[in-house]
Amino acid sequence: MTENWSASDSGVMSFPSGVLVRGRGLRHPLPPGPTPTFALYLLDKQPPSTEWDARWLRWPDFRLPKNRREARLMFEEALTRAADERVEVACAGGRGRTGTALACMAVLDGVPAEQAVAFVRRHYHPRAVETPWQRRYVRRFADGA
Repeated sequence: MTENWSASDSGVMSFPSGVLVRGRGLRHPLPPGPTPTFALYLLDKQPPSTEWDARWLRWPDFRLPKNRREARLMFEEALTRAADERVEVACAGGRGRTGTALACMAVLDGVPAEQAVAFVRRHYHPRAVETPWQRRYVRRFADGA
């Protein structure tokens, strides 16, 4: 079993179940401290390789995932792995796509879809989930969107 994040680590968000996930922007340097054991990268272009296990979800900046079914499966995997691993979710800036993914993961963790954006803004970043269509995607996520 891997030592998990600390709730006080930079960018780490605690879900209602107690699971911890770090969100970040890849434009910024890797924060000090432990590295992820698993990462979900939300980018239009393939990310560079890492020393840790990572998945790439094609997701253009300011838009929605190219494949929503694949997105749901990756969010589920990240949330499940976060119970025992240091999971990181990241896009270029760390707010829009990352916030949207974290909000969808919050829905999977039991947060009502209509409250998930506010939850992520309160617990991760006040400007997370940047566009109206990203907010709508989160609201409809519980319905299989």
